[in-house]
Amino acid sequence: MAIILGIDPGSRVTGYGVIRQCGNKLEYLGSGAIRTEVEDLPTRLKRIYAGVSEIIMQFQPQMFAIEQVFMAKNADSALKLGQARGTAIVAAVNHDLPVFEYAARLVKQTVVGIGSADKKQVQHMVTKILQLSDTPQADAADALAIAITHAHSLRHAMNVAIAAQGEKSQEKTTALLRARYSRGRFRLKI
Repeated sequence: MAIILGIDPGSRVTGYGVIRQCGNKLEYLGSGAIRTEVEDLPTRLKRIYAGVSEIIMQFQPQMFAIEQVFMAKNADSALKLGQARGTAIVAAVNHDLPVFEYAARLVKQTVVGIGSADKKQVQHMVTKILQLSDTPQADAADALAIAITHAHSLRHAMNVAIAAQGEKSQEKTTALLRARYSRGRFRLKI
C-alpha cells in the first residue's frame, strides 16, 4: 500500500492529486489546486512551496510524482514553469519523499491510451479510473493522472521483476523494488 502525491506544476496554478495504491486498486484521497494569485514570481514560488508542504503534511504520501518540463514556445513561460516545478520538488525532498518524473505524453498514454489526448479526455478517464462522482477541475485531473501513471509504473515494474526472478524470490524482488522506488531511482519518459 502506498500513498502517491501527483503534482501538475504551474507558476500561477499548481494542481495536486493524492491517491492510495493497494495492489491493483487505486483509491482517491484528495485533489485541488494551489493558486498563487499574486504578480511577483518570488511570492508565487513561496506559496507553491507552502502549499505543497501543507499537502504533504496533511496526506503523508510515501511517493511524489511530477510532470517533466516540456519545451514551450515562450522561453519566459518555460523558465517560470521550471522554477515552479523546482519549488515543488524542493518541498518534496525537504519532506524526505522520493521524486519521480513523467513526461506529459506518457501520462496521457497511460491514462487515456493516446499520448496526444486533450484535457477533457484526461479529466474523463481520471473520473472513470478513480470512480469519482464529480469531474475534477483540469489541473487537479492532470495531477491525479500523474499519480495514476506512477502507480501503474510501480505495479508494472514489480510484475516484470517478479516474472524475471520466478516465484521463489517474489518476496525478495518486491522488497528490492520497493526499496529502489523509495529512493526515487526511476525516471520514465516517452
